Amino acid sequence: MTVETAPGQKLYRAVVDALRREIETGRFAETQLLPAERVLCELLDVSRTTLRKAIADLIAEGVLFHRHGAGTFIHRATPRVEQPSSRLTSFTEDMRLRGLEASSRELERGVFLPTPEESMMLGVRPNERVFRLGRLRLADGSPMAIERAAVPIRFLPEQDSVGGSLYEALSARGFKPARGLQRLRATLVDHADAELLGVAPDSPALYIQRIAYLADGSCVEFTKSWYRADAYDFVSELTLSPPARKAHR
Repeated sequence: MTVETAPGQKLYRAVVDALRREIETGRFAETQLLPAERVLCELLDVSRTTLRKAIADLIAEGVLFHRHGAGTFIHRATPRVEQPSSRLTSFTEDMRLRGLEASSRELERGVFLPTPEESMMLGVRPNERVFRLGRLRLADGSPMAIERAAVPIRFLPEQDSVGGSLYEALSARGFKPARGLQRLRATLVDHADAELLGVAPDSPALYIQRIAYLADGSCVEFTKSWYRADAYDFVSELTLSPPARKAHR
């Protein structure tokens, strides 16, 4: 990373230009959190005083923001999604319906013995293997959620068949989920998940636990997800039930 100073330009303004360039198209284009001051000073070959003045200007411009104890973050426009909580759909389908490009970064993929929680939720024996898939889900390149899914191996014996959508892979084998049970609660993300989602540690998130069933009642999927609270609104349509009729004696 180079700092090019124009004639008469103050050094800290050149640092501002260099940082903005790296944020837009350079080495910081795919990240949310800036490196530590010491690292930036070494990369830019400037003093901490100069760096801090440049960062202060970028914060004033709205390019960066600082969270005490967490660091300096890049302010990016995150897509905000309204998600109906009454429909059973995949992340890929949800983003496609909203004109957003869904993508994933795999965190885990493989066949394992189930955890006690997976065994209970999926109704599988402790020695019955499950296909496990952990992914960071993105919309138009912005991190939106972390999903960790488990499927009994009898439904997906060929794990390589799962591409962008788990539900599409299940449907291709004739095991399309027909209904699901979903629980939501507020939570705070830990340091590791915060780094993946591009937010500060202990940021609020929506924790969602979902169990999906086939038409015959078989449990086909158990997924735990952590959604960015600043990117998702879950919407439910409610109706007022008719008044109960009085019993006639």
